[in-house]
Amino acid sequence: MSKTGAVIVAAGTGKRMGADIPKQFILLNDKPILLHTAEKFERCSGISEIVVVTGKDNISLTEDILKNIKKLKAVVPGGAARQDSVYNGLQALSPDTDYVLIQDGVRPFTENKDILKIIKEVKLYKACVMGVRTKDTIKICTPEGFVTDTPQRALLWNAQTPQAFETALIKEAYKQIREKGISVTDDAMAAEYMGVRVKMTEGSYSNIKITTPEDLRSVKI
Repeated sequence: MSKTGAVIVAAGTGKRMGADIPKQFILLNDKPILLHTAEKFERCSGISEIVVVTGKDNISLTEDILKNIKKLKAVVPGGAARQDSVYNGLQALSPDTDYVLIQDGVRPFTENKDILKIIKEVKLYKACVMGVRTKDTIKICTPEGFVTDTPQRALLWNAQTPQAFETALIKEAYKQIREKGISVTDDAMAAEYMGVRVKMTEGSYSNIKITTPEDLRSVKI
């Protein structure tokens, strides 16, 4: 039977939130956002263990917040950029972890059915991204703001997390981009640089990432 772990990335400083503490520690219904996120994976029957990546100065705080998460394997320090933090989290997984889901620490509304769905699909496709179809018309512009192209909306998706991979595949992908000095904005990009075909797994529009004060004011648990 295959084993699936989760790496929750919560090492950001949350500058766009404008708060005194990193956004993952902000209370939502009297509970830190990070704890809401971790509990979703704790309750999911398809997840065997959880690794959380946080700022090196926040390890003790994070361990305390997550003290009741029984699947927690490790809390590890992040790096200079998100991709460095993900790399560190991947190294902390148990060696026998066949698949891994990588999740934003401030995306607390991921539904159990969607976690189970992407676990099922990653076993078929080896690399999957949770996402939703784009509702808006998207414009490609020059740096000065002039439109150069309007892509066909039916082909566009908004990428979310979790993003799921065969563990060996995504570890090798992150190893390669580190060696080549390549920057990526999500985990799928690392796999894409290796020529891996990534499958989009349709999720929910409610699966938002809390990034700004407006996000926080508009959400309910």
